[in-house]
Amino acid sequence: MIGTQHASETHAPSGPAIDRAYTARFARAHEDAGFDRILIGYSSGRPDGVQVAAYVAAHTERLGLLVAHRPGFIAPTLAARTFTTLDQFTGGRVAVHIITGGNDTEQRRDGDFLDKDERYDRTDEYLSIVRRAWASPEPFSHEGRHYRFEDYANGVPPVHGTGIPLYFGGSSDAAYRVGGRHADTFALWGEPLAETAEQIASVRAAAVEAGRAGRPGISVSFRPILGATEELAWERAHRILDTIKSGSGRAFFDQARRGPQLGAPQNAGSRRLLAAAAKGDLHDRALWTPTASATGAGGNTTALVGTPETVARALLDYVDIGATTLLIRGYDPLDDAIDYGRHLLPLVRQELAHRAATAARPATAGSTR
Repeated sequence: MIGTQHASETHAPSGPAIDRAYTARFARAHEDAGFDRILIGYSSGRPDGVQVAAYVAAHTERLGLLVAHRPGFIAPTLAARTFTTLDQFTGGRVAVHIITGGNDTEQRRDGDFLDKDERYDRTDEYLSIVRRAWASPEPFSHEGRHYRFEDYANGVPPVHGTGIPLYFGGSSDAAYRVGGRHADTFALWGEPLAETAEQIASVRAAAVEAGRAGRPGISVSFRPILGATEELAWERAHRILDTIKSGSGRAFFDQARRGPQLGAPQNAGSRRLLAAAAKGDLHDRALWTPTASATGAGGNTTALVGTPETVARALLDYVDIGATTLLIRGYDPLDDAIDYGRHLLPLVRQELAHRAATAARPATAGSTR
């Protein structure tokens, strides 16, 4: 996940709101590190994600762009051609991350006064229209609860015939229902393995209920904290936690329009992270939750702590229960992206390649497994 200035829960924003040199450097660091995609976030106080994505695309060669998008603020027909236009200019590098919105105060800053259930109902209709706009070669009309138009024809198709990949975030029953129907990949924040497996089952059940033939992919998000030894990793983790508690990054919360100034979290994802943190600090192999508590769980804030080998094994534990995408970002955003590319991503990819080769190897007569 990238931003347009140096900022995080441990770093107060510095420099202009849009630092062009930093943004380009940050994006290229991810490309050089071997990331497949970068997430460009959304809030009422952030720069426009589509324009950030266009700038990033102009300064990278292959890096995929996952643009966070809230349905409801522009017409779905406009959204459809906005993203296909970007997709065409970037050679098919675009994916869209749908965020319905989990906080009434934040939504109202952009003029949205629907309640949560109504927002999800609107998102359901919105995504049906967007999908059809991407796929339909002929004009079509629509009259629904939230949208009405006549003879819309999208003259800008996506690069790939399968359309533009849709990611979908949320942890409520409404999110499972709507995301289970529409998402190519359903995105979860990093909880303990048992709770994550329960969420995956809920998403898959919703997809079956919606009549889908295949399962949506699953993305799980973490904040890895690496060290050359276990001791050094934990020393660094506690330094990060102390910095968060000191309030050094409080301006980051205010700028992003999230965190304690909005009161107790309304969204299910944040409540689930805080519930996991209340059960204990350390879960499973390396999942550490005090960072979620200290930040108010205003996003994907749980950490995986340890050496690169330990964290790689922890990430693969989530692959074993059904994760198909791993979204990682650091509390030291730029430096961590570089370190992940040097020390963490190669270990994960090496093990996945080994598993794929083993699975593809034909069993020989008399062999045992």
